[in-house]
Amino acid sequence: MSAHETVLLTEAVDGLVTRADGIYVDGTFGRGGHSEEILKRLDSGGRLLGVDKDPQAIATGEALAGRDSRFQIVQGSFADTKAALADLGIEKVDGLLLDLGVSSPQLDQSERGFSFLRDGPLDMRMNPEAGQSAAQWLAVAEASDIARVLKEFGEERYAKRLANAVVTERAEQPITTTLHLAKVIADAHPAWEKGKNPATKTFQAIRIFINNELGDLEQLLADSLDMLEVGGRLAIISFHSLEDRMVKRFIKRHVRGDELPANVPVTVDQLNRRLKNIGKAVKASAGEVENNVRSRSAIMRVAEKIA
Repeated sequence: MSAHETVLLTEAVDGLVTRADGIYVDGTFGRGGHSEEILKRLDSGGRLLGVDKDPQAIATGEALAGRDSRFQIVQGSFADTKAALADLGIEKVDGLLLDLGVSSPQLDQSERGFSFLRDGPLDMRMNPEAGQSAAQWLAVAEASDIARVLKEFGEERYAKRLANAVVTERAEQPITTTLHLAKVIADAHPAWEKGKNPATKTFQAIRIFINNELGDLEQLLADSLDMLEVGGRLAIISFHSLEDRMVKRFIKRHVRGDELPANVPVTVDQLNRRLKNIGKAVKASAGEVENNVRSRSAIMRVAEKIA
């Protein structure tokens, strides 16, 4: 199994944990790096719930739960955290942490189908036991739908051209492996960015679509204020602009409060402000990027519920 370098480990836990006896959620458990650090900050009265779609992550979480009774692991999307907490009889928590995107083990294991650098089945599911794989979707999707996904989730300028290339190729032979898809995209892409694989945006887009990553994030953000105690923290690490934009806008909206016409006479406490920013956006240090190149695009935002 590939090692996973936890991104912004200390910074995330410093921003998240405010009470040693609090209840926290690690919504993207992964291989447990953040969770183990959170547990170090909790006393015997603290509790931590881990959530993950990936069966391998669940196995790691179950082993941790066996060693530490303060920890529990639930398989599923972090979008369903509110329901998971209700099932456990937990009404409010003191912190929610998300470390978005794909983990190093997922990228490094060719059989998971996330990487355009390693040949493997074109899967891309966070949970390979549920839902539609990337290969299954690409086999039947209309060119217009493929183009929409590439443009919306990959911000791919040549989305229509690449989608047509996929449809043309699959008519000749099914696209079932990662390197096959990567070659189709590379051959069709008219403008390779220096130092960047031409399949980067395509693989990102399809992965986000297959796993409903932005939809899950939207749901978690919508539920977060109901789940957090006053004084509770929301800490989210993003790896691309689509995620970060959603998080930034959500926090900004609730820091600002209700939008009212300029001539409406209201006091500050009538604006229904729900959050305050905790510090500025945090990026990985030069030292962390040097040790873990995948941290170079990480950006973390932390906010605290105030009402």
